[in-house]
Amino acid sequence: MVLKRKVFKKLKEQAHSRKISFLIGARQVGKTTLLKELYVHLSESNKCLFLDLDIFSNYEKVISFENLINSLRLTGYNDDQKDFFYLFLDEFQRYPALTKIMKNVYDNTSNVKIYASGSSSLTIKDQIQESLAGRKIIDEIYPLDFEEFLIFKGKPLLAEKLNNIKKLEGRGLSASLKEYYTLMTEFMVFGGYPEVVLKKTKEEKISVLESIFDLYVKKDLVEYLNIEKILGVKKLIEFLAVNNGKKIKYEEITQITSFHIIELKKYLEILEETYLIKTVRPFYKNKNKELVKIPKIYFIDTGVRNYFINNFNAANIRDDAGFLLESFVLAEILKSGQKNIKFWQDKNMREVDFVLEKEGKTIPIEVKFKKELKSDDFLGLKAFLSMHKQIKNAFLITLDSQKKEKNIQLLQPYLVGREIK
Repeated sequence: MVLKRKVFKKLKEQAHSRKISFLIGARQVGKTTLLKELYVHLSESNKCLFLDLDIFSNYEKVISFENLINSLRLTGYNDDQKDFFYLFLDEFQRYPALTKIMKNVYDNTSNVKIYASGSSSLTIKDQIQESLAGRKIIDEIYPLDFEEFLIFKGKPLLAEKLNNIKKLEGRGLSASLKEYYTLMTEFMVFGGYPEVVLKKTKEEKISVLESIFDLYVKKDLVEYLNIEKILGVKKLIEFLAVNNGKKIKYEEITQITSFHIIELKKYLEILEETYLIKTVRPFYKNKNKELVKIPKIYFIDTGVRNYFINNFNAANIRDDAGFLLESFVLAEILKSGQKNIKFWQDKNMREVDFVLEKEGKTIPIEVKFKKELKSDDFLGLKAFLSMHKQIKNAFLITLDSQKKEKNIQLLQPYLVGREIK
């Protein structure tokens, strides 16, 4: 049985649009699998061509507009056909000139639909943002979210029942949701990369995580981005892994890596644009302050983060379990399509883990890896709400109860991607 990602439905719907669909995300998150599934689905009733651009011999087929059109014709494309011919380009970022060729295809044909995948959003910025303005749809592909994780783990009924969790009331819900808790803590330790999730043993999962990082270094950092200071970048990644979810001090990192501050910021941007990390800046009404204040940095996938610190112990015996749950919550928000995520801290060191800004709404979110809450656990949110009286709703993600206390909604972590919008 083929396990379908939720984004597959959205990608299928884009088959009716002539715009070029770009699938962008980290290596091994399933972009190629999605392209191949689309190819199989659409080739049942349409003419299609799939080109893996990691195979050098395929480069000649796309080296120019003329070569590409002739490659389509050899596969059955007719210039005057009424329906779409579907072209799939896997790892298109390997050839920068391909962006102009795709633009020529779009501008000079009305019956070719292109799906293209790439492993770095730097590609978007450097190659297609301006030249393909108005001609593209960008789909960011992340590791599995928790609902998809349940399905890949062979628990489709648990996935179906997620919506029912919000009906539960009272304290001590962790006992009723024990199976969800067990699976979520596995997710927190090994992450959501599809191949990792499908492996049965701890050793197999760690081996896959190792291969993901090796491929990331070889393909993205060395071959594509031509980074020479790989040892320094590895030290940077290890530092970020140890300090996951904490405020970073640039000066401390420059001492460890020997990078100049400008170099360091460049490499941090690369790690973010290749979907390894997410930078979370402080929330201020004055937006200029957000740019100069110290950010927090999280790994998007907790399995990858745990690989770098070599810690795959169970979440309930770890002193960083709170940060792991924060990372889980952050990733679920990202995977639901929301990007504008900040954190808040006042002069008295009261904090709110995340502040989500979307469509004029501001939503503060606190995360507690606890089965029993105390009054102190509400201090950060209450301080934030008292200083921002126009904000009426806040969330406290907890394993405790699920109720509303004034403006603060207690919510189980399994529902983050569904309920926080």
